[in-house]
Amino acid sequence: MSDKKKRILIACGSGIVTSTIAHKKIEELLDAHGYKGSYEIAQVPLSTAPEKSKDCDFMVATAIHPSELSCPFVDGTPYLTGTGENATNEQILHLMEQ
Repeated sequence: MSDKKKRILIACGSGIVTSTIAHKKIEELLDAHGYKGSYEIAQVPLSTAPEKSKDCDFMVATAIHPSELSCPFVDGTPYLTGTGENATNEQILHLMEQ
């Protein structure tokens, strides 16, 4: 694990409602796996994601995959549906190790 904090971007339509749900779940996941204090999470509206992704290590979106991202993308819709959360969690943990 690197000493550099990972910058995680969470995006949804408004940058408020469903990204807050994902934020809480990601924070719980990372803290439970020993990453507390080694990441920063920012929530943004989907419309600003391509520009904001330039400064992030990876992005999780609870909506469509934005085009022209400058960082890896993780589908966060399983945090809303409850189906496929394990695969999403595995992707996030893998990205934290890079």
